[in-house]
Amino acid sequence: MPIPVCRFVATVSRPSVARALPSPTLLRLAVSALAVWTLAGCGQPPAGGMAAFPPPQVTTTVVQPASLPVIFEYVGQTAGSKDAEVRSRVTGIVEKRLYQEGAPVRAGQTLFQLDAKPYAAQLAAAEAEMLRAKAQKAQADREATRLRPLAAAKAIGQKEADDAASAAEFAGAAVKAAQAKLTEARLNLSYTRVTAPIGGLSSRAQQSEGSLANANTTLLTTVSQIDPIWVLFSVSDNEKLRLNKAIAEGRLTLPRQNAFEVAVKLADGSIFPRTGRINFADSRVNPQTGTYEMRAEIGNGDLALKPGQFVRVALKGAQRTGALAVPQVAVLEGPQGKFVYLVGKDKDGKTIAVARPVVVGDWSTHQGGNVWLIESGLTAGDEVIVDGIARIMMPNTPVQIVPPGSPVAAAPAAKP
Repeated sequence: MPIPVCRFVATVSRPSVARALPSPTLLRLAVSALAVWTLAGCGQPPAGGMAAFPPPQVTTTVVQPASLPVIFEYVGQTAGSKDAEVRSRVTGIVEKRLYQEGAPVRAGQTLFQLDAKPYAAQLAAAEAEMLRAKAQKAQADREATRLRPLAAAKAIGQKEADDAASAAEFAGAAVKAAQAKLTEARLNLSYTRVTAPIGGLSSRAQQSEGSLANANTTLLTTVSQIDPIWVLFSVSDNEKLRLNKAIAEGRLTLPRQNAFEVAVKLADGSIFPRTGRINFADSRVNPQTGTYEMRAEIGNGDLALKPGQFVRVALKGAQRTGALAVPQVAVLEGPQGKFVYLVGKDKDGKTIAVARPVVVGDWSTHQGGNVWLIESGLTAGDEVIVDGIARIMMPNTPVQIVPPGSPVAAAPAAKP
């Protein structure tokens, strides 16, 4: 039945009427009488207030324990599987940069050329010293060979022959020393060509042409091997203890030897097309962060992932045994934390939506949808409202349950 609408308008058009207004007492009596007349003419609103509207239609699901896969998510950062700092092994002036900054480089590729003229001169001096040492050794050998039969024939003293033999040995040692200096000079000359120690992605040049590079000190650039690439992430000590407790109680099963399937979610929300495996799990707690460090290795043949990217790491392969779960759309956030709506009865036997606080754990996938695993707040057999929650204006609102899969009719939202 339509609710009657009444309108009452009072106007004062002339000052004379205003001067003819009655006393305050008479005015109050007149207003009271007018109110009684208005209510009598318009009628009262229907009894029940909000109950005049049809209750919102909702669908429900019954919570039952099940064995569900669990996905653990952490914040991670990519890093090269090998990071090499490129430094010169000799001191010299940087003459040329021979690579494209940021481009992939091969192992052994020349990246910088230092001034080689001083080392070429040192090599020439070492070669000359080598020739002199060989000549002295040849002379000493001839002298020792000449005196040996004379000493045997007692034509000369034995000491003279022994001194000649010792001089030949000293000359041989001098040849070896000269050979070592020659080798060192050749190495120093070759070190003026600074090469990439590994293949990978190059970084920007830290020194420009004309700069002085000190031996083993000055950083020229870095090279990162990013195929495969590493993803570093950390697990808090609190979460580790929580997982260990669940494992001890038989509620959680992890893959053997940390054989998780590692998926990477990029900053734009897309999933990296390749998965990886964990190749390191630290058994010590970092005293500065209170976390355990873990590392995953992922193939990166197309170099799509770059070192330093922040990503989300999803570990797949764990199972929760006897877990209670509800669809993620059923969990709401309130001032006191997360809660769900259960189906209940009021004192008149009407079906109502009852708010129930819950503590959620990890999230999982079940029958193609995402669900929250419930740590506490629900028991097996509870009937949780899934669809139509947006039409429930407040707890203890009457609802109408419809079968799952049926279209939920839009009910008008009544103001309390």
